[in-house]
Amino acid sequence: MTKVLIAGFAGSMGQQAVNLVNSLPGFEITAGLAHTLKSQNPEDYQLPAAAKIFTNRADIPAGIADVWVDFTVPSAVYGNVKFALEHGFRPVVGTTGLTDEQESELLALSKEKHLGGLIAPNFGMSAVLLMKFAKEAAKYFPDVEIIEMHHEDKKDAPSGTALSTAKMIAEVREPHQTAPDTTESLAGARGGDYQGIKIHAVRLPGYIAHEQVLFGGKGEALTIRQDSFDRGSFMSGVKVALERVGELDQLVVGLENIL
Repeated sequence: MTKVLIAGFAGSMGQQAVNLVNSLPGFEITAGLAHTLKSQNPEDYQLPAAAKIFTNRADIPAGIADVWVDFTVPSAVYGNVKFALEHGFRPVVGTTGLTDEQESELLALSKEKHLGGLIAPNFGMSAVLLMKFAKEAAKYFPDVEIIEMHHEDKKDAPSGTALSTAKMIAEVREPHQTAPDTTESLAGARGGDYQGIKIHAVRLPGYIAHEQVLFGGKGEALTIRQDSFDRGSFMSGVKVALERVGELDQLVVGLENIL
């Protein structure tokens, strides 16, 4: 039986993860981490009655779980993953907001500890495929911009998925700036910039998670879009991660790398 700790179990994504793990044979939730709670009763959050609840990660003992599933907030994710690796938990991370430098440091730590894990900017299959298709299209269309649309409560911008899309595109695209002479009459109107790829972040109620990658060429255009209408759609990717994380001997970034 694989023991699972869910960090952020009281949140929307955390509750989806709780329901998923509860449904999987061979897995059990043994602990949960949440900084603010309305109740200390595990069953109020669909956790098993025997699960231990913690509000401070420093109180979590080594050995209470094998896998650390993290759906928390950008300000906590680096500390959480570092703690998990240092205490023998295999991290499965859906929280975005890690910098390139933080990812590199965590990767080095995972190699030192010989401990595998996964950091996934997006667990949705449609998002993983969008990134794959966008990388292929960028070989032929160097002029590209990204628009990502999320719910109003999302803490970081741009989304981890949009930033990962830009990084994958940059791997196959010569350094290129579209419309370099544009003047912004309103600062920020052209969005953020990753190696010449403009990224625009939308935050509105009613949205869940959506992304468009727009390519332009002489006399033609290509748009690749994915839409996540329900947080439950991410759980197929989390299931794959839970089933595969035990095979990894270091941190891997991107669900597509374990499919």
